Amino acid sequence: MIDVLNLAMPYFGLIFVGYVCGKWRNLPESGLAWMNFFVLYVSLPALFFRIMSRTPFEELANPPFVIATTAATAAAFFLSAIVGKLIGRLPLREAAMAGLAGGYGNIGYMGPALALALFGLPSAVPTALIFCFDSIFLFSVIPLWMALTDGTRRPLLPTLWFVVKEIVLHPLIVAVYCGALAAAFHLQLPVALDSMLQFLQSSAAPVALFVLGVTVALRPLGRVPWEIPGLVLIKLVIHPILVFALVWWLGPFTPEWSATAVLMASLPPALNVFVIARQYDTWTEPASVAVLIGTFVSVVTLTSVMYLIKTGQIAF
Repeated sequence: MIDVLNLAMPYFGLIFVGYVCGKWRNLPESGLAWMNFFVLYVSLPALFFRIMSRTPFEELANPPFVIATTAATAAAFFLSAIVGKLIGRLPLREAAMAGLAGGYGNIGYMGPALALALFGLPSAVPTALIFCFDSIFLFSVIPLWMALTDGTRRPLLPTLWFVVKEIVLHPLIVAVYCGALAAAFHLQLPVALDSMLQFLQSSAAPVALFVLGVTVALRPLGRVPWEIPGLVLIKLVIHPILVFALVWWLGPFTPEWSATAVLMASLPPALNVFVIARQYDTWTEPASVAVLIGTFVSVVTLTSVMYLIKTGQIAF
């Protein structure tokens, strides 16, 4: 158990450091804007490009695994949106963000490092697949949902064109397909450029988790919306159960692939839930509460899943 805690605690510790700094130095929140931009447009794209570009292209072709993990994420997303609509009585636009809180885990900041630490290099390919197709699904459905619920009556074709541009030009999606192309053509970047991307990749998780802690500190936890406990339950419990069931049904896969899928599904709501909520100015405060509570609860749930996998008590 100590080994598992040693793997997980640095991630939660960075959030705590950001929280303490946010409480200690009362700096204006506007200072977070460039940090959020750096995470979303610079460091995370570098991380995802390097993961995809270093994955053998032929190993990316595993439709049953992609279907299992992406279908579980889609189910968690729509179930969370329904919970937000029925329990929180949210408008459709805000229900989409609630769906994001229940379906979008911390697959960028925490996922790759934890998977590699637990399972080694065999986890690299399933991690890349989960990230790639979960991101394509979520970053496709959210712009579409937002475009259809923004209150303006747009002609159909311009609306679809707007959504396609939002998807195709999203920095994380650009990083994914550029990385896949680099893998397909065995592109070797110049050493200097690759070293720069490695620096940026290494900064993604620390900066993002620190920003999360500061953000939470600047938004003291007030009233917890009614829908939040249900969303956290879906993300931390129901989502990994769905993945386990679908991987078992559509498999068999190697134990490392199955375990990586369950681990990735057990991650808390991603900081990007809050970032995207701010981007669309929708459900912003509840998004920060969902990320905060989900992260705190995952100290128990995520470490428990890691322990059960590590000790073989979850059999694949």
